[in-house]
Amino acid sequence: MEDSHFRHSISHHPSPFNPHTLHSHIPRDRASPALALNAATSTALDPSEQTQPHSSQHRTNSSSDEEGQPPPRYTPENDPFQLASKLKTAEEIQQVANTSRKRDASSSAAAAAAGIKSRSRNAISNTLASRQLQGFYKTQNENIERMLKPVEEHVRAARELNSNNALRYRIAVYGSFAANVVLSVLQLYGAISSGSLSLFTTMADAIFDPCSNLTLLLCNKAVNRVDPRKFPAGKARIETAGNICFCFLMTAVSFILVAFSIRELVEGSDAATGSFHLPSVIAVVVAFCTKLALFLYCWALRNQVSQIRILWEDHRNDLLINGFGILTSVGGSKLRWWIDPMGAIILSVLISVLWMHTAYHEFQLLIGVTADTKMQQLITYISMTHSPYITAIDTVRAYTSGPRLLVEVDIVMDPEESLRATHDVAEELQIKLESLPDVERAYVHVDYETTHKPEHFLKKEL
Repeated sequence: MEDSHFRHSISHHPSPFNPHTLHSHIPRDRASPALALNAATSTALDPSEQTQPHSSQHRTNSSSDEEGQPPPRYTPENDPFQLASKLKTAEEIQQVANTSRKRDASSSAAAAAAGIKSRSRNAISNTLASRQLQGFYKTQNENIERMLKPVEEHVRAARELNSNNALRYRIAVYGSFAANVVLSVLQLYGAISSGSLSLFTTMADAIFDPCSNLTLLLCNKAVNRVDPRKFPAGKARIETAGNICFCFLMTAVSFILVAFSIRELVEGSDAATGSFHLPSVIAVVVAFCTKLALFLYCWALRNQVSQIRILWEDHRNDLLINGFGILTSVGGSKLRWWIDPMGAIILSVLISVLWMHTAYHEFQLLIGVTADTKMQQLITYISMTHSPYITAIDTVRAYTSGPRLLVEVDIVMDPEESLRATHDVAEELQIKLESLPDVERAYVHVDYETTHKPEHFLKKEL
């Protein structure tokens, strides 16, 4: 997701151990006109229609395993708005960019001759404009392909991603837990033996790392074990709540270390420098190297699984903390004594800022912030192309509810249509939307006109 609250949040992707269940779509055996629409409600390519004539331009596929395959074919049934005709090949995008570059170059040359701008600045500006134009068409292609992809394909891709990441998820979580237990003991020895406040800061952070791993494991098990009578909407939000609790716990520990460091600065020291303890420094260096390896391992999965993202952020913070802690501890023992407590204060404040920043975006997910534009576009397109009985779309809402989304769609149908037909169309659309990855629940409301006031309003007072 592209918005800031999704980029910085740590629980907007489902765990591979909690795959979204695809509701099986079984047409009802009713004498309803809506039943004849199943073949025309796909949002994109139907494999059974591969033999139909090609009616639009196709895009080139760069994947080696798909070379030689026939291009996708779109028909008025699966592409009623002819979006596929707007797809541009790589050659067309390059041609448009070259045309724009030549046009800008000619105008820039005339301006440079008149003494308005230098040639070097014009060349850079033309290059940037050309790249922006290429990026626009590439993004447009991605959006069109995503909307034309059938819902079943979205679900299949999400399931494949979850199954492929399951083993790496276990290695990341359990490997991080085992490493953090060993490193917490190692850094506890280093802090106590040296007496350095900077190393005490790194030690406090290291001790709470296994607690964070344990919290993630327990939250994952709790999400997968749900009593539908007690929690009818599931327990996915417990993951976000657990992340917020951990953020405030780490912030509280940082404030305690700030208090100890300030007290040491106030009391002062008789010696110009502190004592140097080599084994303690070696212990923290070992922790730094281990965290670096875990950081690199979790890097590839940080945007796919929320639990791995919080581990990646924790390893990133630990790298900064351990590295800066080593410098200030050695500086306090070799240069000036006050470098050590001052470094501990800086580290503690930095830890607090990082975790409070994470907690803020987790709160945004719990409050219910609007989904990103791409997701809203996909939901709108699926609703528009679901059935020809839908004459208009009144409202589309998608907002967060913890790590997943709640969707509200108001569709417009013929007022003379039977209750059975309207019910079946709305229910089928609801099942289709709920099968999308990251969608927890969808609500479909049927209306017969769009001139009325909104059905829902914001309650500002109880």
